[in-house]
Amino acid sequence: MTNKRDHGDGGIDERSPGHYRLRWRVGGKRFTKAFHGSIGEARRELRRLIKSADDGEHVAPDKVTVERYLTDWLASDTGISPKTRERYQGLLRLQIVPHLGALAIQALRPDQVEAWHKALLDGGLSARTVGHAHRLLHTGLERAINYGVVSHNVAHTVKPPRVEATEIEILSQEQIAAVRAGLFGHWLLPIIELALGTGMRRGELCALTWGAVDLAKGVVQVRASLEETAAGLRVKEPKTRHGRRTITLARITAETLREQYRQQVELRLKLGMGRPDATDVVFPKPGGVEFVPWPPDQLSRDWARVIAGKRRGLPRVPFHALRHTHASTLIAAGLDVVSVSRRLGHGRPSVTLDVYGHLVERREDMAIAALDAAFGE
Repeated sequence: MTNKRDHGDGGIDERSPGHYRLRWRVGGKRFTKAFHGSIGEARRELRRLIKSADDGEHVAPDKVTVERYLTDWLASDTGISPKTRERYQGLLRLQIVPHLGALAIQALRPDQVEAWHKALLDGGLSARTVGHAHRLLHTGLERAINYGVVSHNVAHTVKPPRVEATEIEILSQEQIAAVRAGLFGHWLLPIIELALGTGMRRGELCALTWGAVDLAKGVVQVRASLEETAAGLRVKEPKTRHGRRTITLARITAETLREQYRQQVELRLKLGMGRPDATDVVFPKPGGVEFVPWPPDQLSRDWARVIAGKRRGLPRVPFHALRHTHASTLIAAGLDVVSVSRRLGHGRPSVTLDVYGHLVERREDMAIAALDAAFGE
């Protein structure tokens, strides 16, 4: 065992490669903590522990509560996006803290996690929401294992409640025609047309700039997404390399973009602003002349408000149903799942199958017909 004295009252003992014991004193009392990671990370953690003691905020490892640990983790983890952090903090505050927050994280038992699931379900939460809260607890406990706070993950022992599969909402061909007719001349139509024609997510649509559009070739490049947080709007890159993609447009969708560009140029020239450049958004926030990005949440509200009116006769589906409609149309046309997955920006074709597998199964009759043709029947 290699003994490395560090930072006066603290020390680091290497137990095996990548595994250390941290030692420090607070008020004459000795504390130890197992730690898994690099020596640099171990030193940073030891400095944090000593600093917390200097600041009067030290809590013995066996006294750290579920609330304290998860709160500190969410506040300090730089790998979590602002939007995801807000969502996690909401789950922590509303679903975890009232039931498990006061318990010592090292003393948390599987039966308490199971009872927590039951309490949330009995309180009216859906199994899906309970599953989200469970995954947050599970992720936090995995991190606690890596940092030597707990020895095992009790959330791994107890499975979250099963979520029943639900049929996704898609538009029929008649409903697609009704949307186009009902929104004719409306400022929502261009972005709805692009959503139906590309399957892009609303954040990707709102972040799309003219520099990512090639009107001559009829393609758009998805390179960013607009995220709405409590601190304001934020442009972020796709989570995975698969999210960065080039989408070829159908003729009608390409023509919609050309008309959108023509109208935007006409308006900007009237205002003395000149033609849009590569950084200008394709779909600016409506109702103004600043040509600022359209917040994704407002886009959903605008869509919901328009379809709520009976005059236009529009189907009442959420905005995300437009993406589902695009995918289902491609599958119904016989496009293979890998190609559909790439067009949607899914990380793996298995993700596409998880969402749209039931649509693929409906094509079994076509598969049989293809086999019959291949074998001469």
